[in-house]
Amino acid sequence: MKNLTVDSKKNCLLVDKTWMENLQKEAASASLDPGMYVLRIKSGSFSYGSGMGDEPFVLLWIYGGKFVNLKTNVETSATWSSLNGYDDTITLEVKETITVSALFLDVYEDDNSGEVTVSILDA
Repeated sequence: MKNLTVDSKKNCLLVDKTWMENLQKEAASASLDPGMYVLRIKSGSFSYGSGMGDEPFVLLWIYGGKFVNLKTNVETSATWSSLNGYDDTITLEVKETITVSALFLDVYEDDNSGEVTVSILDA
């Protein structure tokens, strides 16, 4: 067995205000009012090009108000999460209105193709 230990200082990529503003401008976003929601990839996938297979993946930036990610049971006002594949879900208990921003990260976008639809269901 191998362990991968991630240190909160040594292994932190700092994101500046400009980067976050660009993320929030470029990402697909939805506002969620208080309630329970289940998010999952409904359809689609991304291709990185160069003969690589398509991947159903999306990165989520969730922020703006109080909520609980039921996988961690931690109340917070901001978090990162991902949806990896069609069976992966995240369940949120939204206590104050939040924004969910979904995006795909890559270093070269010219050969990217595809799109992912994330469903947001009332739980």
